[in-house]
Amino acid sequence: MNNTRRKELGRLAAQLEEVKDALENLKGEEEEYLENMPESIQGSERGERAGEAIDNMDTALGALDEAISCMENAQE
Repeated sequence: MNNTRRKELGRLAAQLEEVKDALENLKGEEEEYLENMPESIQGSERGERAGEAIDNMDTALGALDEAISCMENAQE
């Protein structure tokens, strides 16, 4: 890989890191929201939707980690 493409790949990986950080913050907010719900609401549809959103954000974070790792490996 030439230096131009390597630099572009690094720039894109850095952008994904920023997205990952923002998603981690959003997930933390949703977890706090769920934890602060009364127990009776946590088991309701609203609580279940919050839990599903957290699970989906976890999946997305894992995919971002994998993508970033692959991009870093491609730069070597």
